[in-house]
Amino acid sequence: MLRRALTHRSHGQDHNERLEFLGDAVLNLVVSQLLYTHQPRASEGELSRMRAHLVREESLHRLALQLGLPAHLRLSEGEARSGGAQRASILADALEALFGAVHLDAGFAAAAAVVERLFLPLVQGQHDDARWDKDAKTALQEWLQARRHPLPHYRIAATSGQAHAQHFEVECSVPALSLTALGEGRSRRTAEQAAAAALLAQLEKPHAG
Repeated sequence: MLRRALTHRSHGQDHNERLEFLGDAVLNLVVSQLLYTHQPRASEGELSRMRAHLVREESLHRLALQLGLPAHLRLSEGEARSGGAQRASILADALEALFGAVHLDAGFAAAAAVVERLFLPLVQGQHDDARWDKDAKTALQEWLQARRHPLPHYRIAATSGQAHAQHFEVECSVPALSLTALGEGRSRRTAEQAAAAALLAQLEKPHAG
């Protein structure tokens, strides 16, 4: 089941899309309960807004990177060559599929415990840490500025596809910290955001920065 959760549909028929469907429901319920419990002063609208930020693709992508999921994804050769292991949508889907797999294998309580371990620090910091309301480039810039590090550099590493359907690969780097990260997307802006999220995930690992 773990193998299936980490298998993209490009790899074969025994892929993770059904587990992702289930995991999405588990994730939304557990995050909703965490917010209800730990944000007692938040209104219904505020709770909905916070949940939307917490379970969005960018947030799941960041967590998936922190967990090291790219190294364990099962992709077709073509998808792997095109950078699928770093693609935000694929990583976010795999993380949700993992939640679904744990639920089927060990029950809801076990799946809820996994989600809580990952999301509770974010839930508790929703009002205190506005970073989760910001895009990855802004969050990265503020992280670096707060520690008096130089701002990141972005450059297009590669482009592919025809003019109407281009695919961009962007490198984000902070030379002073000897860190680089790649991001991909259908526009330069999307690729820059993905690269910033990947580099921010490196910085937020224990003992980073």
